[in-house]
Amino acid sequence: MADTTKPMITDVFVAGARKGWNIATTSTLPNVLMAFIIIYALQITGALNGLALIFGPLMKIFGLPGEAAAVLIGGWMSMGGAIGVAISLFEKGILTGAHLAILAPAIYLMGSQVQYAGRILGVVGIPAKRIPLMIAISVLNAFGAMLIMRLMILE
Repeated sequence: MADTTKPMITDVFVAGARKGWNIATTSTLPNVLMAFIIIYALQITGALNGLALIFGPLMKIFGLPGEAAAVLIGGWMSMGGAIGVAISLFEKGILTGAHLAILAPAIYLMGSQVQYAGRILGVVGIPAKRIPLMIAISVLNAFGAMLIMRLMILE
């Protein structure tokens, strides 16, 4: 007869904690650390100011400074990276709590598309000509969410 005993709750907890630690140290932490380094490099080179000038008018629609575009670009590539960029800009006083509230839904609505486009869409056989439309829908959803958040957080 097969042994069908259930594992102890402590064993399940420890296994889950190990998996969580592995995800944090191999996926989340490197993305956040990379984002801090990128923002620091952009600030030292003055490219962050250039980014603010270029995207300032668009970001103003959402009640955000131009530098907030770095969060959206980061989110498009990696959600963890976007969080790192947002935290870094918040730490430097460029973004406020209200700005973070406006950006949060956008990060998740268009999050990690660069990573997932090849991993998922290519594997399931989505025709390449449809991928730009799918990306555009996500970006439009993100912009809509930022507008709604701006209305909810009127300062």
